[in-house]
Amino acid sequence: MKIYTLGFTQKTARQFFEALRQAGIGRLIDVRLKNASQLAGFSKKDDLAYFLEVICRAEYIHEPLLAPTEELLDFYKKRHGSWTEFQERFLSLLAERRIEERLDRRLFAEKPTVLLCSEASPEHCHRRFIVDYLGQKWGDVTPVHL
Repeated sequence: MKIYTLGFTQKTARQFFEALRQAGIGRLIDVRLKNASQLAGFSKKDDLAYFLEVICRAEYIHEPLLAPTEELLDFYKKRHGSWTEFQERFLSLLAERRIEERLDRRLFAEKPTVLLCSEASPEHCHRRFIVDYLGQKWGDVTPVHL
């Protein structure tokens, strides 16, 4: 099963929505803790849901279960914590939340689904950890980073 990921930073609306259309995305799961206060207007929850429906015929879901806590974000961004420690703490959080049991696998199997976060690339974004974690737990996950 493929799980797509995408960040909106450093992308125009055209680049962002074209990437989704070309991949045939039918569902976007927003894994940001705060989905209404981003700099890119097209990425705010209500605007994004509208644009996804009109441009891509895709549905929008906000899933805070897959977002870091405010404390964890502050640790990394405000207190300049290490990326390695952020990763360890976030993976522990995913295990504590038992996301592999609480997420419905059909969300990813029914139609091409993308995890959205703000970071431009997956190398330093928690969306990569989510896909890797689910791959370890579910065993049949192929990450596709758009």
